[in-house]
Amino acid sequence: MEKNGMKNNMEKNILEYETVDLDEEQNALIILDQTLLPSKTELIRLKTAKEIWDAIYLLKVRGAPAIGVAAAFGIYVLANRLDTEDYGVFYGKFTEWKDYLDSARPTAVNLSWALNRMDGVCRANSGLPVPQLKRRLKEEAYAIKEEDIRVCRKIGEYGLELVKPGDGILTHCNAGQLAACRYGTATAPIYLGQERGYGFRVFADETRPLLQGARLTAYELQAAGVDVTLICDNMSAAVMKNGWINAVFVGCDRVAANGDTANKIGTSVVAAVAKQYHVPFYVCAPTSTIDFATETGEGIRIEQRPADEVTQMWYKERMAPEGIKVYNPAFDVTDHDLITAIVTEYGVARAPFKESLRRIFDKKAMPQ
Repeated sequence: MEKNGMKNNMEKNILEYETVDLDEEQNALIILDQTLLPSKTELIRLKTAKEIWDAIYLLKVRGAPAIGVAAAFGIYVLANRLDTEDYGVFYGKFTEWKDYLDSARPTAVNLSWALNRMDGVCRANSGLPVPQLKRRLKEEAYAIKEEDIRVCRKIGEYGLELVKPGDGILTHCNAGQLAACRYGTATAPIYLGQERGYGFRVFADETRPLLQGARLTAYELQAAGVDVTLICDNMSAAVMKNGWINAVFVGCDRVAANGDTANKIGTSVVAAVAKQYHVPFYVCAPTSTIDFATETGEGIRIEQRPADEVTQMWYKERMAPEGIKVYNPAFDVTDHDLITAIVTEYGVARAPFKESLRRIFDKKAMPQ
């Protein structure tokens, strides 16, 4: 793993960095190491399967859209270095890497979605010479990245229709540009509103256990000039009761067929509180995160994270007693009846979600 470290400074805004990219000359996946933000900005180049797997698992690259793009570039990097003209040998090794990378994060469907798209390119072009097949894989990886940018902007356009200038917006975790390639999902309406002078007042939950709201969302929104206030997770009810929140926008790592959604731990609490105070709760989800094979949220596998992320990771000294039991799920499932709408790049889905999400996919299948 190669590093290209640099201190944050006024010369380059964090939003000017590419979250995920490809270094064609060095045949390496480039990511912005998000575990170091906001105190340090460091780009790292990943060349081996283990380096790429670790970066995904350790959240150096995170956010459903960014994980998908990283997986696509990553498996291309691995396939591109394979020295063989035999398709059977090539595809056998490709499949091995695909399964390995797919095991890094079980909850976010974009990881397997992107890897399956790359696998489809391999299978559809099995008759091509291997060098041409490698070029097709590279083209598909770039296409996935460009598609992510277009998708996030469309989500922003649809989301912006749900709010008005001057509104107070609450968000949870980081579904921002750092979680994607541009705009983000839940922050896309905020960024477009900022461009158009909407003057939103944004409240960002710090979001335990990895503090991605504090370290990432607050950081990137502040860098964009957005009026953003950081709050602890257990303050969401207070700001809603005060009347400061007109809408909640959150991201999503997987949507079940019935509209249940998995997002960073604590999202379901925010949704329940929003319902109590009659605040609309919107989930921003690219169609790539919608998983019709999973009927309900009960079928979503929830990733368990290491205990030290809660007990000592963010403290100067250990904050919890030695030997204490820790339950540290990365995500929780928000029941569909707590969700006002799911905002996709093909429109806004509302209850009953089984029907509305199918209509979204019917629209997606139509020639554009």
